[in-house]
Amino acid sequence: MVLLEAFRPDTNPLGHQWLSALVALLPILAMLITLGALRWKAHWAGIFSWAVALVVAITAFKMPVLMALSTSVQGFLYGLFPIVWILLSAIWMYQVTVISGRFDDLRRTFFLISDDPRVLGILIAFCFGGLLEALAGFGAPVAIAAAMLIAIGFGKLRGAVTALVANTVPVAFGAVGLPVLMAAKTSGLGVLDVAPITARVCGVLCLVVPFLMLAIMDGRKGVKECWPFGLFVGVVFGVTKVIVGGTAVYNLTEIFAAVVSVVLAMAFLKVWKPKGGREAAQRIGIPMDESIETEPVVAEAPNTSGLTGGRIVMALVPYILVIAVFSIAAVPAVKATLAKADVKMAWPGLASLLSASGKPASHQFYTWPWLSQPGFLLAIVAIAVGLIYKVPFGDILKELWVNAKKMKFSALTIGMVVALAYVMGDSGQTLALGLFIAGAGAVYPFLAPVLGWIGTYVTGSDTSANILFSQLQASVGDQIGAGSHLGVEGVKHLLVGAGAAGGVVGKMISPQSLTVAATAIGLAGGESVILRKVFGYSLILLVLMCIVVGLMSTPVLGWMVP
Repeated sequence: MVLLEAFRPDTNPLGHQWLSALVALLPILAMLITLGALRWKAHWAGIFSWAVALVVAITAFKMPVLMALSTSVQGFLYGLFPIVWILLSAIWMYQVTVISGRFDDLRRTFFLISDDPRVLGILIAFCFGGLLEALAGFGAPVAIAAAMLIAIGFGKLRGAVTALVANTVPVAFGAVGLPVLMAAKTSGLGVLDVAPITARVCGVLCLVVPFLMLAIMDGRKGVKECWPFGLFVGVVFGVTKVIVGGTAVYNLTEIFAAVVSVVLAMAFLKVWKPKGGREAAQRIGIPMDESIETEPVVAEAPNTSGLTGGRIVMALVPYILVIAVFSIAAVPAVKATLAKADVKMAWPGLASLLSASGKPASHQFYTWPWLSQPGFLLAIVAIAVGLIYKVPFGDILKELWVNAKKMKFSALTIGMVVALAYVMGDSGQTLALGLFIAGAGAVYPFLAPVLGWIGTYVTGSDTSANILFSQLQASVGDQIGAGSHLGVEGVKHLLVGAGAAGGVVGKMISPQSLTVAATAIGLAGGESVILRKVFGYSLILLVLMCIVVGLMSTPVLGWMVP
């Protein structure tokens, strides 16, 4: 017996694509206005924006009420597990190092590399954060990097904004290459046709992001005094990304880029020393917004006395374990073994839900990823770190409970944002927006990254954005490719790769990422302030990317398309 009539999303229910897209834009505008302009608490903004998406889905896009509610519940659940669990596990691991007393050794260990916090900011947030993105993703890089920046003297908000801007270019090849792989798979192209494009577009951004980070950390002085280091790291990271992203080991792009950048950056610091590091250490702790940063950070003079080799190794244990555990989990045989514990179930009320193409929607089923998601691995690391540091087991578990209680509103926010993403996607709203933008014709390559940007903003995931829009990108390539000097296949490769790249600059303004950052720095409820601080940087990088991709479709930069 079929309880619900089959529902296939209509991407133009109002008869005019611009009108359908305008109505579909309402939930996004609701989030931006309530969170950014009206400064609502993030969980209230999330609830209201989801309600707007639900009303639009039911009234304008004719989605059955029970189906709209059911997909919302599934989205909320996915927001809690695995996404909130991953964030909680990352913070749990960090807090275990704090209560053990070892975190101060880690802070002092960083100063062995350099006494300039701006240099350390790039190494921690851009390079080490890139490595974490490659291995874990799902907000863990922002959470861990922001906490580490605060440990070396950054103000809370400055640390969060720096970590969010840094967590851009590594995203396209994060989670061991999953986003770009899904972009290729969804569009019907070979991954080695798409990955090199994405790597080259993101490689250009690598030349800009370190300078934005320096400006955030220390304004004009930061750029003036540390630009050689920012340029060096950006070039090394970008070149490595371009080289590896065009090979069969594309899925290891961020791992290679991060490791090579750190090694060569440390060598570079042997021959070049920044100026003004001590003065900068006083400035980076100054609050960016005193309305939420009520406890200013007092910079301490770097003191590395008493640091033995053993203490340094012990201080680095959590992050050595993170790299080791995630590397082992990425081995195909181990990955397959962990996936065997996943439990797949038919989701109530969505048995008749179809995709826009008429195929059964992926949300007809829900998979419980017990062991195959980063939260499980981070939890193992948290427990192992506590035992290695000889923290009583009861205290380890107590720290988990304490942080879980602190995160209740953050969990509600993330759950509602993912519920919004699910109802927008399953009702056809997200694709309606995409189809309207795709109607730009010959100038569309200049707008291709915008789809990835919107998709990642809505879903919080570059992978999900690629699943939503990559087929559309390829279809537009079929329509406009014949008139291009790249040919149909060349334009398709460019558009799909550019869409995957566009998602990386939408990551920093995604409500999920904002909540992760706010929670990690202990400013839960500060999402609206963080959004206002990072939104401009997201637009700067998006415009740059649109110009680069647009010129790649012309003879000006056409040579960048392999």
